[in-house]
Amino acid sequence: MFFKNDCLIELLSPYLRSLKAFKIRKLAALFYKKLPLLHHPCNKDEERYLNKVASYSKALPHNNLGEVNLDAYNKYLKALKTGIPHDFEKIPLSGLRKLVNPQAAYAFELVGPDSHQLIIPPPPSFDSAEMASEMVELFWQALTRDVPFNEYDTNDLTITAAKELSALIDFRGPKIGGKVTPETLFRENLPGALAGPYISQFLWKDIPYVGTKITQRYQTTLPKDDHLTSYEAWLAVQNGLMPTTPCPNKLDPIPRYIRNGRDLCRYVYNDWSVEDGLTPCLILLSFGSEAWDSNNPYLRSNTQVGFSTFGAPHVLDFVTRAARSALEAAWFQKWLVHRRIRPEEFGGQIENVLANNANYPIHPQVLKSDALALTYDIYKSYLLPQAYAEGCPAHPSYPAGHAAFIGAIVTILKAFFNESFKIPNPVVASSDGLSLECYTGPDLTVGGELNKLAYNIALGRDAAGVHFRSDGITGLHLGEAVAIGILRDYNATYNEQFKGFCFTKFDGTPITI
Repeated sequence: MFFKNDCLIELLSPYLRSLKAFKIRKLAALFYKKLPLLHHPCNKDEERYLNKVASYSKALPHNNLGEVNLDAYNKYLKALKTGIPHDFEKIPLSGLRKLVNPQAAYAFELVGPDSHQLIIPPPPSFDSAEMASEMVELFWQALTRDVPFNEYDTNDLTITAAKELSALIDFRGPKIGGKVTPETLFRENLPGALAGPYISQFLWKDIPYVGTKITQRYQTTLPKDDHLTSYEAWLAVQNGLMPTTPCPNKLDPIPRYIRNGRDLCRYVYNDWSVEDGLTPCLILLSFGSEAWDSNNPYLRSNTQVGFSTFGAPHVLDFVTRAARSALEAAWFQKWLVHRRIRPEEFGGQIENVLANNANYPIHPQVLKSDALALTYDIYKSYLLPQAYAEGCPAHPSYPAGHAAFIGAIVTILKAFFNESFKIPNPVVASSDGLSLECYTGPDLTVGGELNKLAYNIALGRDAAGVHFRSDGITGLHLGEAVAIGILRDYNATYNEQFKGFCFTKFDGTPITI
């Protein structure tokens, strides 16, 4: 059977084609409709503390202790409970800072799971040892921002940080033999991610781009460019005030390869989302067909190559589209479930407790930590030094948005590419960030370096002082769940004989979709 112009063979009549397309979409929708209705657990801190000291409130009006005005907080809650756009316009803000996109929590997606159908565990409670241990880690990350990653094993600060974190109750970072070491410091134990340098090869190697190459030397800030270490500045940003100069951070005039925590902080300040997927995808595509996953149906074809399906446009589309869906899932959890405070806010509460201005139930292991004492010696306050002049973004902490979108991006890349493929000609940045040197350690694989990229982007936000460890790690798993749903829904749309997407999840579990 032919179309009227006799130029294309028609496999299905227009009616049958539309019916099949409808069936594919209907079955995907029914899959999610039949899922059990879920309860979203939270840590109950918002109910437990009537002054909302454990809940996110930046940009609303606060008293001199940084405690939110309860009338304003209740109007903010009303808008979140009703979801009525007009109610959001009634939230009483205190300064120029605006809340970031709370209505994204209500958005729907047409592919993959609905954001409200994904469950994450509650964050650590305000008074817990885990919360305190996460804060101790953040103080150490702030104190070591200028230490090159390749000097962690010899620097006194990073050695001391590893020692203190090893002794903490309920610290959940990676350990070797039960201890945090300079090799595991500020990392996460994702499959293969502890091998080799701290920074992923995908943040160092040149990027092939439209017939040229982009060198990954980025604008960074000067050493010791830390902010919000005075109480007056801290309180001002809680009340929504913005820095008074166009670029209050002190920028380094020389672009550098990412070589320390400060450089990484700046990188995850300037990225939006999809760049973190586009960059590794273009690098992976430059490795050739051997880097594709073995289930790619065109690796076995004698007459065809992939393009719109199972080729570069396919993976480039998926790796970027997954980012927004993951952000929507994170925004639902942030605004409608948890409303967890930011580390910046928690630092102010520590300051008020130790200044005897308030009596909050903060676990003593952060109040008595070496990291906090050293912070006071340097800055004469107990506030958490921020890498960004304006401090954290104007949305709740848990889970981290960067972690959610990089979790989805990395999951898509692992599904399309061969995780065991060895990275050719691996490199490591020099201590000054001006050059790349040859890396000579154990082999680095695509899977391990993608997982490393995931924790680089997620925990890079921790290094800036704007997120807790659990924000990032939970966000990675949430983004992974979003990506798995997208891959599953599209699996019914292909004509090729395809065995499915196979990869290793962040928890080490192999999966086939």
